[in-house]
Amino acid sequence: MKEKNSWVTTMWSLDVMPTRLAVLCLFVSTLFPSPTRAQAPVFEVTPVESSIKFDVESSVAITGAFDKWNSTLTFASPELSTGVLEIKIQADSVDTGSGMKNGKLKGKDFFDVKQNPLITFRSTKIVQTGLDTFEVDGDFTIRGVTKQEKLTLTVTGKGTGSGTIKGTMAFDRKQYGMNSGIPFIKIADRVEVTVDLKAKRVSGPPVNLK
Repeated sequence: MKEKNSWVTTMWSLDVMPTRLAVLCLFVSTLFPSPTRAQAPVFEVTPVESSIKFDVESSVAITGAFDKWNSTLTFASPELSTGVLEIKIQADSVDTGSGMKNGKLKGKDFFDVKQNPLITFRSTKIVQTGLDTFEVDGDFTIRGVTKQEKLTLTVTGKGTGSGTIKGTMAFDRKQYGMNSGIPFIKIADRVEVTVDLKAKRVSGPPVNLK
C-alpha cells in the first residue's frame, strides 16, 4: 500500500510540474518584460488638440472636417522603419458647415456611411526625407475600397518628447467609386486631406531620427 501511495504521489508531482512552470514563467514575464518591448517608444495622439480636414476644388467651396476619429503611432523598436501610423475616421462625423453638403457626402454616391462607417489609413512604410520631413506610404480605405496613398508629413518638437505631426495626402475620388457630383456644383476629382496631430511620447526611448 505504501508503494502504491508513493507511485501516485510521484505521478501527481510530474503532472503538476508543467503547470507550475507555466505559472512561474507568466509571473516572471509580467514582472520583467522583454527588453525589446520595454525599449519601444510609445506615443499618444490627442484628438482634442488635433484635426483632420479635407478640401475639394469646386465651383462652390467644399471644405470640412471630421469630428470623430482616433489615431495611434506605435513602434516595435526605436528604429523609425518599425513605426506604424494608423488613423480611423467615423465617416458620418463629416462637417462642412452645410446640412445639405453633409447629407450628400454621407450618402451612397460618396462616403456611403451606412455600408462603410470607417475611413482608414494604415502606414506600410515611413521614410525620413529631410531634417523634419517624412513620407508615409499606407493603405487608404474609403467606401470599402483600399489603395496605396502617400502622406507627406512635417514634424515639429523633435527630441522633446512632444510636438505636432502635420501633413497632406491627395487622392482621386473617382478611383474610390465617388463618380457623382452635387447638383449645381462642379466638383474636381482631386481631394486633399490635411492632418494636424498633437502627439507626445508617454514611455520608451526617443525614435532614432537623422
